[in-house]
Amino acid sequence: MRAIKRTIQVLWLPLIFAGLIWHFAWYAVHGPRVGSLAREAKAAEIEAARITLAQAETEREAMERRVAGLRGDRIDRDQLDERARALLNMVGKNELVMPYGPNKRLF
Repeated sequence: MRAIKRTIQVLWLPLIFAGLIWHFAWYAVHGPRVGSLAREAKAAEIEAARITLAQAETEREAMERRVAGLRGDRIDRDQLDERARALLNMVGKNELVMPYGPNKRLF
């Protein structure tokens, strides 16, 4: 009995420290903010944001090209005609109108 009591007295402090080390090591890997799994999730979010950014930049560049054709002394007559028809909701006599859904873009 005395040997068991002595063993408990000797090992209780190292066991507490081992438990604390295990606790912090586990959170270093699985922690919600600082763990390596959280780092991988943030990297995936960053990659998704970069893809979204690239799509937005492509769309912005296309819009800038269209606006550049309607600006200044070098107006693109085809674009001007297209925008006028779209805004006034008019077509020519010999033209055929093909409706498409609101989320389906032609360009």
